[in-house]
This record gives sequence, structure tokens and C-alpha cells, in this order.
Amino acid sequence: MIDVSGLLLALPIILPLLAAGATLITLRSSRVQAGITIATLSATTVVSVLLLLLVDQQGPQVLAVGGWALPFGIGLVADRLAALLLVVSSIVTLSVYLYAVGQDSSDAEVSDDTPVSIFNPAYLILCAGVSNAFLAGDLFNLYVGFEMLLSASYVLLTLGATTERIRAGVTYIVISLVSSLIFLASIALIYAATGTVNMAHLSERLSELPADIQLILHVALLIGFGIKAAVFPLSFWLPDSYPTAPAPVTAVFAGLLTKVGIYAIIRTETVLFATSDLRVPLLVVSGLTLLVGILGAIAQSDIKRILSFTLVSHIGYMLFGVAMGTHLGLAAAIYYTMHHIVAQTAMFLAIGLLELRAGSTSLRRLGGLATLAPFISGLYLIPALNLAGIPPFSGFIGKVALFTAGFHTSDWLVGTLVGIGTLTSLLTLYAIGKSWNLAFWRDAADADEPTPALVEEAKERRLALAQKGHWTSRNRSPILMVAATTAMVVVSCLLTVLAQPLWQISTRAADGLIGPTSYSSTVLDGEGADGVGDGRYAPVPEEDE
Repeated sequence: MIDVSGLLLALPIILPLLAAGATLITLRSSRVQAGITIATLSATTVVSVLLLLLVDQQGPQVLAVGGWALPFGIGLVADRLAALLLVVSSIVTLSVYLYAVGQDSSDAEVSDDTPVSIFNPAYLILCAGVSNAFLAGDLFNLYVGFEMLLSASYVLLTLGATTERIRAGVTYIVISLVSSLIFLASIALIYAATGTVNMAHLSERLSELPADIQLILHVALLIGFGIKAAVFPLSFWLPDSYPTAPAPVTAVFAGLLTKVGIYAIIRTETVLFATSDLRVPLLVVSGLTLLVGILGAIAQSDIKRILSFTLVSHIGYMLFGVAMGTHLGLAAAIYYTMHHIVAQTAMFLAIGLLELRAGSTSLRRLGGLATLAPFISGLYLIPALNLAGIPPFSGFIGKVALFTAGFHTSDWLVGTLVGIGTLTSLLTLYAIGKSWNLAFWRDAADADEPTPALVEEAKERRLALAQKGHWTSRNRSPILMVAATTAMVVVSCLLTVLAQPLWQISTRAADGLIGPTSYSSTVLDGEGADGVGDGRYAPVPEEDE
């Protein structure tokens, strides 16, 4: 008899890996590769939705891989947090891939210097790594998930092998390797101290260690995850790395990779070290991340770099919710993480369309796009307002939830963070407003270094309108790219329309982490753990206690 829950747990990892192998076999046919990848990502999205429904109704699902009893075997665990982020990441990766297919069929990226045949297997391995990271039930499997997605990201970041991409790729690779080494060393120390790397098991054993040992292990993990999440002062690498990659790569990196780091921090603070209090340092770091990121964004004159610094800044909001250490704060952080994955991805996809349309993302060269490309302008404006926290968008809802959680505490430091968060939101609106005014609202000829093509097109439009004729742009964006971007913008709006049920499931996800039926107690009790093998925990030998 086929175990449905075990199958649903394994498929988000297995399907992309099998498809990656299939796309390597079909290197000579880009159409076959695209068909395999689209079918796989679509199937993964469906499986993720089914898994979320199952987990929300029946509680966490556990799969003991290979029949090895936990905690000795490899465990895959899907609670509401993991399943929720798995659904969002599946939707994002599918939309971004459709965008990439549309870009490949256009003249946006010269195919001669971009080995698109390698893109598909690397992208699928990245998707498998993200899924494995979300579903990992032990620290070493989480490390494997990180390495899968990071190895694929090295390839994707340097596609085309231009000087700029190689330079950015070297920085990214070095920083990622340092982060991975810190994480791996932390796992070794934790295993030496406790005799296990299973997260549910560690939640019991780590609390038995001396306080100073707990602190060392706790800080070591947070440093490793903080680099991956781009938390200040470990975020210096991101603004120089992401903007150089191809548009779809930048979009999926900005939307997902840093959130995997945030996910790991959430697990660290709620499952592994729930009794070890680093609340104050985390609050300080979240405040600095908010401020430094947004001040960096204001100083930029390129839209990609503005968005990269804004990405760093908004990581601070998620860390703020986690650092509060309250149920309401954690629920707000989960909702805001969903919002930011979708809105940030939509923004970078829209910027890719903008770059294709105008030939640049520098504010010194752009102008007049609101009239020359009104639809693309709308695709940019909606997620931009969402990120800035303008009501009624999900960014506003997420920030209100975070600030409300802050007001429910009587801590002056949390109150200070609420003020910093409000200021950051206003400064984000300023940065977005500046980019809109310069790139979209002013006349193309008024730019500091005007793009000749835009200036000429603006003249043609004015002449056609003066003669009461109909003007149509000669530069059309590929339909599939526009459709994929539109889909992501629609999904970002759905986060507002469906705010109540999404908030309710975020609340239940938070309850499953720090509530009376927490992640650890549920998994250790073996509820829903009837995957391959019985999924239950084998008795720990006496000498290991």
C-alpha cells in the first residue's frame, strides 16, 4: 500500500532531481528541456499544495527515509511552516522559469554567451535544494539542502561568464563557502556535545548542556545562517552579487535564497534553542539591518542596486518578528516572509522587463517609461507600493502585524524597533518614489545621460499625438515574460485578498513552533510519522543519554 504522506514529502525533492538528470540527457533540445522543467515544477507546485492541506488538517508529517528509525536515520518533516514556504517557493520557481523561457526566446540575453542548456539542470537542482532545506528534519540534511542550492546558484550566477558576473560570482562563492564551513563546524560541535543532529531530538538535549556551551553553539549557528540571510553586518556581499546575474536568476535569488536563511533562523530560535535567550542581540541586529539596508538603498542610482539594498533592509523586519520571541511576533514574521518572497520576486521580474525595454536600469539614463511602456510601469508600481507598505497591500498588513506584536510587549527596545521599522517603511517609500519619478515620470530627454532610443521614441510619440494619430511602440516585450511577471504581481495581490486565511495559517504555524503542540513534541511523539519505515523514534541507547 502506498503511503500518501510519505510520497508527498519525498516528491518535492525527488522530482526536480530526476528532472535535472533528464534535462542533462536532452542537452541538445532546448524545447524538450523546457517541457520537462515546466512539467516538473508544475507537478511540484501541486504536490506542495496537497502537502500543505494535509499538514494543516492532520498535523506534521514525518518520513523516515530508507526505513531507518529516527533519530538515527534521515528524517523529512513537514509542519505548517515548512509546507507553507514550500508552496510559495514552488509558485515562485515555476513563474520565474516561465519568465526565463520567454527571455531565452527573445533577444534580451545573447544566447551565444549564455549556455542555456546548463540553466535547466542547475535551476532544477536549486529547486530541489530549497525543498530539501524546508523539509529537513535534521541539521546535516539541512546542510545538504543548503549545499545543493548553493552549488546550483554558483552556476546560475556566472552564466555567460562575463567579467562582471565572474567577479560578483567569486565574492558570492567565497562568502557562501565561509558560511557553509561555519555551519558544518557548528554541526560537528553540536553532534560532539549531544550525540545527535536530529532537530526534534536536539530540542531536548541542547537544553541539558551548560549555558556557556549552549551560547557558543547558538551563536555559531546564527552566524552561519545570518550570512545566508544577509543580516547586517553579514550582508555586505549581496548588493554586489545579485544585480549582475540574469534577470530570472536575480529574481529567484532575491525571492528565495535569503528566506531559506530566515527559515533556518526561525528553526534555531524556536526548536533548537528555545530556552537560550539571545533576544536582545537579535533585536539590535534587526534594527541595524533595517537602517543600514534602507540608507544604502537611498544612496544608489541604479534600480537593481536600490532593490538589493531594500532586500537587505526588509530582512530586518522578518528578524524583528522572530527576535520578539512571542507567538504574535512569530506569526507576523511568517506572514511577512511569504509576502516578501512574492513581492520581491515580482519586483525583480518587472525590472528585468524594464531593462529589456529601455536597455538600462540606471536612473541617470531612464525617463518617460510611464508613457512609453505603461503596462510594464504598472507591473513595477504595484509590487513597489507593496514593498513600501502602502495600504491595502500585504506589505502594509505584514508591517501592521509586526508593529502590533511589538505594542503587545512592554519592552522599550521592542518599541524602539517599531519606530525604526516605521522610519524604514517611510524611507522605502522615498526610495521607490525617487525611482518612479526619475525612471517613469520625467521626460526621457531630461535624464542626466539620456538613452538615445528612449529620447527618439518619446519624440515619435509626441509627434504622433500632435497629429492626432495612433502611436504604437515598436519595442514589444516577449509575451511569456510579461505573462509570468503579471502572474507574480497577481499572486502578490492575492496575499492581500486572502490575508485572513493566510494570517490564520501563519498563526497556526507559529503555534506549532512555540505553542502547546510544538514541533518537537509532535515529532517526538511520532504523530503522523508513518512514512517509509514507521517514522517513530527508536529508543536511545543508555550510553548516549
